[in-house]
Amino acid sequence: MKISKILTLSVITTAVLFGANPLIKKAKDSGMVAIPTDKNALMKLIDNPKNRVTDKKVELGKALFFEPRLSKSNLISCNTCHNLATGGVDGLSSAIGHKWTQNPHHLNSPTVYNAVFMDKQFWDGRAADLEEQAQGPLQAKPEMAISKEMAVARISSMNEYKEQFKAVWGDNNITFKRIADAIGAFERTLVTPSRFDAFLNGDEKSLNSAEQEGLKVFIDKGCVSCHTGIGIGGSMNPFPVVNRYKYADIGDFTGDKNKMVKTPTLRNIMQTAPYFHNGAVWDIKEAIKIMGDTQLGIKLTDKEVTSIATFLKSLDGEIPTITYPKLPRVTADTPKPDTK
Repeated sequence: MKISKILTLSVITTAVLFGANPLIKKAKDSGMVAIPTDKNALMKLIDNPKNRVTDKKVELGKALFFEPRLSKSNLISCNTCHNLATGGVDGLSSAIGHKWTQNPHHLNSPTVYNAVFMDKQFWDGRAADLEEQAQGPLQAKPEMAISKEMAVARISSMNEYKEQFKAVWGDNNITFKRIADAIGAFERTLVTPSRFDAFLNGDEKSLNSAEQEGLKVFIDKGCVSCHTGIGIGGSMNPFPVVNRYKYADIGDFTGDKNKMVKTPTLRNIMQTAPYFHNGAVWDIKEAIKIMGDTQLGIKLTDKEVTSIATFLKSLDGEIPTITYPKLPRVTADTPKPDTK
């Protein structure tokens, strides 16, 4: 799949500037940033100088993203927890991995869509980028549970993969890092521009009056203090700030060593329930009320909550069309599944 095709499907046509809507300026002044409409500008944002995004690497990464044989059991792929057909998530409160193991900290799977715009990866921000993040779940015992050696042996046993790796890197040296780098390159292309981006780019008619009012409430109440930037989230922030999170006793996660938690993106938020790091809340309106209480120290009215929720619907983006890959056949040299 060519990068240009993915980005073309992912980028909304440049909006016509209809007028100087003051709300557009207010949103930009608050730190909200649109996904670029220009493919070259977007490419500069998603590329990684240490792992250049190329057509061949993205195609290989897509295959590996859907590759269940990168798990110890041969059952679990990256797409299992980050299902591209369901908002880039699994729809579970707590991720389920090898041997039907629930995440030991009761952590919810974040969406992979627009993850490229996050400052850090994982809820505790321990990975600097998508390439580093991709290495974690592959090896984690409650997730895919495969060793570096087994992952390399599985992929190296299939001639089609050997050919793809050579086409990308110029040789047949299949390493665990290259596997993760290819997956990361593919994930970098999973961006979903929305009507909100068109609004920020000048098309004031892309949001109706109720959505614009919701955006105004979102800004005025201070939600943009954390949910800002191009990811509308993604930075590390303390949680909770003011009042106790009412579902804090579900799981034992408290953030990084400084009690900081990655702020999740609000892009496609209506598709990614349940909410919060422990997946404790299924109703977006309850989630908004909790955020007002824990982070801002305010009690949002039902009208304000409904208004904000109405705005959040405009963040549903254009999901890129992904053709399910035809994966290589195993050979006599392919290590067998291990469900133990």
